[in-house]
Amino acid sequence: MDGFFLIDKPAGMTSHDVVRFVKKQFKIDKIGHTGTLDPFATGLLILCLGKATKLSQDFIDMDKEYEGTIAFNRHYDTYDTTGTVMKEKVAAIDLSDLKEKVSQMVGVYDQEPPMYSAIKVQGKKLYEHARKQETIDRTRRTIEIYDFLLTSPLINNHVAFKIKVSKGTYIRSVAVDLAEKLNTYGALSQLRRTQIGPYKVENAKTLTTLTEADFISLDTYLKQFPKLILESYLIHLVKNGVYLDERQTTIDEDFVVYSKDGQMIALYERIKTNTYKPKLIL
Repeated sequence: MDGFFLIDKPAGMTSHDVVRFVKKQFKIDKIGHTGTLDPFATGLLILCLGKATKLSQDFIDMDKEYEGTIAFNRHYDTYDTTGTVMKEKVAAIDLSDLKEKVSQMVGVYDQEPPMYSAIKVQGKKLYEHARKQETIDRTRRTIEIYDFLLTSPLINNHVAFKIKVSKGTYIRSVAVDLAEKLNTYGALSQLRRTQIGPYKVENAKTLTTLTEADFISLDTYLKQFPKLILESYLIHLVKNGVYLDERQTTIDEDFVVYSKDGQMIALYERIKTNTYKPKLIL
């Protein structure tokens, strides 16, 4: 099976738990996910199977959309309410001020990842340091918030939201940073990923309803890309990983090479003007 599953991850499972479940269910050896969802979070998780695992970075690089709830006035070590409370503050939050601070967060900013994250520092993942009560300096990452909207009133220091962000954005850090702007503490109490690039959670299946009929084949996925038909002598070179240039095409996006008899041969990516390398050889 070379292709993809769109999964609606339940709360309480890690992304790796989902991978293990699908491996066992469908007896597949090679599966990878395309961006971790925290155990308490739910929503869209795209799995790549077989040869499609080589394309996982494409999905990781896509923009993401989420819905969730932020709880104010408590700081948790995990930046979400499943962790341990570290600090508390009694702060009366003004709704108009909250809306103003939310709007100020739209745009580009340098975000500090949570200690409880899978980023590797000094040879270990940050959460491994955190579990030993070690706090490590984290390099800030430039991310972008495209849209950030409140979707509920502020009730008992909780507010619901929708957000669209660039790759690498930690929504738990967004909650903490927003609260800091309000001179208080904050953490996520709920999170659901609703979209990855063009893929929406309403088209995903739960693990209890997933069947082989929900499988998106690699061939189906590749049909969305522009097509380049090459002569037989070039097909042989493509299968051996040759780079292509302006003698074959001047397209400015990824494309699929086909043989004259209509067979898909390889997916190519543009690495610079008029220079293309194979991303996946079929």
